Amino acid sequence: MEIIGRLTADATVHKVGNNKEVVNFSIAVNDHYKPKGSTETKEIVTYIECSYWLNTKLAQWLKKGTLVALFGRIGLSVYLSNKGEAKGSLNFHTNTIKFLVFSKKQQQTNLNEVSINPHNEKEPDDLPF
Repeated sequence: MEIIGRLTADATVHKVGNNKEVVNFSIAVNDHYKPKGSTETKEIVTYIECSYWLNTKLAQWLKKGTLVALFGRIGLSVYLSNKGEAKGSLNFHTNTIKFLVFSKKQQQTNLNEVSINPHNEKEPDDLPF
């Protein structure tokens, strides 16, 4: 699955278990539609919690306002709050991150192009399709 959105805050790195680290961040996905019979456009924002396990060094580039395309799988977490209310959140288990537009703060530092390959693999020269 592919989703595109802007980071709502700087990414954080958390240690989990024995020597495992995960990059956690949240994105906002904006959408709009025009209800039937209306001339006014309605805006919808969906917030999605994301996790990325492949390369924690990537967290330094994941800053608030950065527009990213994410590839991976989505899941739903359902739980009961302390008050006994049913709650839920969307979670995206990210495999690949593509930077589309850096945040304004990063653009001011003259970042023109960044290429990050978390697997340190070469791109294949001849693809089967």
